[in-house]
Amino acid sequence: MLKTCESGKPAFIVPHPMKPPFWLVALALVSTAFAAPIDREALVRRHNPVVRSVDYDSPLTVGNGGFAFTADITGLQTFAYDYHRNGVPTETQARWAWVSDENVAGYTLADANKDFTLPDGRVLGFPTRSSVPAGDWLRKNPRAHPVGQLQLVWDKPDGSPLTPADIEEPEQTLDLWTGIITSKFKLGGVPVMVTTACDPTKDMVAVNIQSELVAQGKVRVRLAFPRGHDVNTKNTPALDWDQAESHQSKAEGKGWVERNVGGLRYFVTCERNLESNGAHRFVIKPEAGQETLSFTMHFGAEPKKYAPAAGEILKASADHWEKFWHETAAVDFSGSTNPLAQKFEQRIVLSRYLTAVQCAGDVPPQESGLTCNTWYGKHHTEMVWWHTAQFALWGHDAALARNLEWFIRQLPAARALAASRGLQGARWAKMTGPEMRESPGGNPLIIWNQPHPIYLAELLYRNTPTAETLAHYRDLVFETADCLATMVHWNEATQRYDLGPPLWIAQEIYDQATSRNPSFELAYWRWTLGLAQQWRERLGLPRVEKWDHVIAHLAPIPEKDGKYVALGSHPDTWDNIDSRHDHPTMLAPLGLLPPQAPYTDRPTMERTLDAVLAHWDWAAKIWGWDYPMIAMTAARLGRPEVAVEILLRDGPNNVYLPNGHAPVRSDERVDPNAPSGARKREIAVYLPANGSFLAAAALMIAGWDGNEVEFPGIPQDGTWQVRAEGLKPLP
Repeated sequence: MLKTCESGKPAFIVPHPMKPPFWLVALALVSTAFAAPIDREALVRRHNPVVRSVDYDSPLTVGNGGFAFTADITGLQTFAYDYHRNGVPTETQARWAWVSDENVAGYTLADANKDFTLPDGRVLGFPTRSSVPAGDWLRKNPRAHPVGQLQLVWDKPDGSPLTPADIEEPEQTLDLWTGIITSKFKLGGVPVMVTTACDPTKDMVAVNIQSELVAQGKVRVRLAFPRGHDVNTKNTPALDWDQAESHQSKAEGKGWVERNVGGLRYFVTCERNLESNGAHRFVIKPEAGQETLSFTMHFGAEPKKYAPAAGEILKASADHWEKFWHETAAVDFSGSTNPLAQKFEQRIVLSRYLTAVQCAGDVPPQESGLTCNTWYGKHHTEMVWWHTAQFALWGHDAALARNLEWFIRQLPAARALAASRGLQGARWAKMTGPEMRESPGGNPLIIWNQPHPIYLAELLYRNTPTAETLAHYRDLVFETADCLATMVHWNEATQRYDLGPPLWIAQEIYDQATSRNPSFELAYWRWTLGLAQQWRERLGLPRVEKWDHVIAHLAPIPEKDGKYVALGSHPDTWDNIDSRHDHPTMLAPLGLLPPQAPYTDRPTMERTLDAVLAHWDWAAKIWGWDYPMIAMTAARLGRPEVAVEILLRDGPNNVYLPNGHAPVRSDERVDPNAPSGARKREIAVYLPANGSFLAAAALMIAGWDGNEVEFPGIPQDGTWQVRAEGLKPLP
């Protein structure tokens, strides 16, 4: 397990080509206990994204966790259409911004119900019909809303609009140490420099434009408001500029606009005048003779009474990010000779930045964060672990806590959902907006989201083991556990508790009406019920007898021919190639979860890992979090070479863009002979990949409870030199 000094400095630096003798270890511990700390600024800045072309895959984002502004090569959103069509969209999003079409027909979830038979013979309706009118409306409403677009306008000599081809000699840098984007380019041979930043606590963007073109009055900024997104596209939809009459953009003063759209009312406040420039369009002009056009713009439920100057936000951003990088964990691979070390380090730094700016809002993140919409902006609660567990491991507890506050606020809705299913405690909806209402489809039958709040609360308690932490999360933990214990069914024939049917396991390919006893879900149930019992003991409360009975009598993890399979009722994982795509979650019981001997058998998991590596259908559907999940299992099994290789493999949906994002292409099988970019990118960015990467990296470097190997997921081959500060181990 990783050891650190009380100051957070590493207690050692280990290149470890082989296990050294005791005296050398002792000498190393003494000599490096006082080693200089990691140069955080150098570590971070050596991975600053630098863009020197109009690269549609490399827009850059500034944000504060719940609000983000993504900029193209101009530092604004000038070429939003081109970026969306050809790469990654450039939008302004806030996690408080939700719109909804009028529910004229009065649809309810019951209108999308389909009946399923439970093991005890009861027939219960679940809203799984997504294609009926009710299901379609309920999936699309409410949906996340883009709050505005800022574009650079240039009066070209020929009078034509500004195009990407007009951008000359671009050089754009996101300074990760300050959170500031600096964009340099020329228009008609004249230099332009645009500086862009976001306030760390307010939903406000600052823009500073310097150029002779500003003084000449030939450059200005346009603020435009779309109707929203194209509601007919589920993932990465285009902005909808039609139906101008269906929403309002009312100028209420020289510096602010009131917006009304789809039941959402918000205000955009600017420190400079906003002149009307057509329907839902306004311009910000420079003052005569000034070479600088500088302004701030605030988005929120009320107009901002005080609009600070851009310089104030630039300073606030720099102060915030310097503090962030200093006070959270760090890993430095400098000195390593392994060619993967730089890639590993860069992916850590960029993923830490991206998750911090996109995954800590008042509503937990959608899978595309605050970059663009996927699944109508809905939060997938089964992804919250992949998004946010890493925050507690890397020293950013406040971001995880902010996500869990949504779960605490939604306990009444979760209780109501549980009661509607005949369950106790709190049942968490899978695909939901800010109100915790389910979305029709397979979502209501997915269950592996249910234990997450217990695991995440435990991570926060491990970092702050106080009575206050226990008191704050006790209801969340206990009511989630109550539901876990009543979601199982007693099987008289086997004298065991079964999970399902109906259910849709994490590997979303099996029949929902007949699926029973998925491997990962069984292990997750057992472990988190045990955690909940520990919480009771910490609080001086007696253990719950029903929970202990479930723990002791839960069905075993299904296996066949010496390997774990995905599902007890359909144990065909290793017999049928069509069952070897999507998530190989039969590895998660020893990877995402710690060992549960004798419930989880290590030799069986070894054989299962080998089978996944050799026989999984990588060319079919697979996701960005599958690679880190496999790496976690490999690391816990003492196979660091496999962990590093799979984590950093350039495989389908595991290729990271220069800005740190990992896009997901469509679910079609990959043609190995197809040229790069030949297939549609369905999800332009996928934040669970970044979050899961950070969780896996933490486990591989800091280890887990009971581990005695230093940096257990890093090969001991002499090519790696690792320094780590402040990183926390997993359970």
